[in-house]
Amino acid sequence: MRRGTFRDETVDYAAVGATQAADLMQYPPEKSTPFTESWRIGSGEARFRAASDALLEWRAQRDGGLVVSDIRPASGPVYSGVSFDHEGHPIAPSRAEAEQRFDADGTPWVSPGATLHLRGRVKGLKADAELRVIFVVEDSHHVGFALGTVGRSVVSGEESFMIDWYENDEVWFTVRAFDRPASFFYKLLPFLVKRRRRALSQRYLRAISPLYSTPA
Repeated sequence: MRRGTFRDETVDYAAVGATQAADLMQYPPEKSTPFTESWRIGSGEARFRAASDALLEWRAQRDGGLVVSDIRPASGPVYSGVSFDHEGHPIAPSRAEAEQRFDADGTPWVSPGATLHLRGRVKGLKADAELRVIFVVEDSHHVGFALGTVGRSVVSGEESFMIDWYENDEVWFTVRAFDRPASFFYKLLPFLVKRRRRALSQRYLRAISPLYSTPA
């Protein structure tokens, strides 16, 4: 895992990295609604590599109908730590910190410590926030990252996106999150937090998975 050091901004919640907690659904951060869901998106190394690149190019968000803008890679040093597999064993980073990567139109790939602006609407519900990349995981069988809210969002919290290539050759995409109402509207109607989260996650799946055929 490569975790970016904070710059002049910081996230607006305390439980940084909690989307990686095994007991997230049982013990979510205070006043937050937890979410986790996994989908099989194919099998084999080619599917894993294609899905991983798509994820790091922001395709889950961009092809999911959201606008990713004002991406600012971290300007300071980035700490390289470890992540953990599903059995709790540490996974060392697959490679040393590399130069910033860009897609064909010049948009920076996901990188630890970067900040960005995400905006759009999903089923009439607002998605508009300043976010920070909390961590990035890249190794031979696991690729993913987490985003944490910095400000301007209707909710406060974190969401993580992971592509896993298992020993049985199956490739799975997992979204985990916890959201706490931040705006008056969502505090007044908290059930909308869960509705918004599920709708966002379905969009992410449609963007990443070639097997997903449910109509938008």
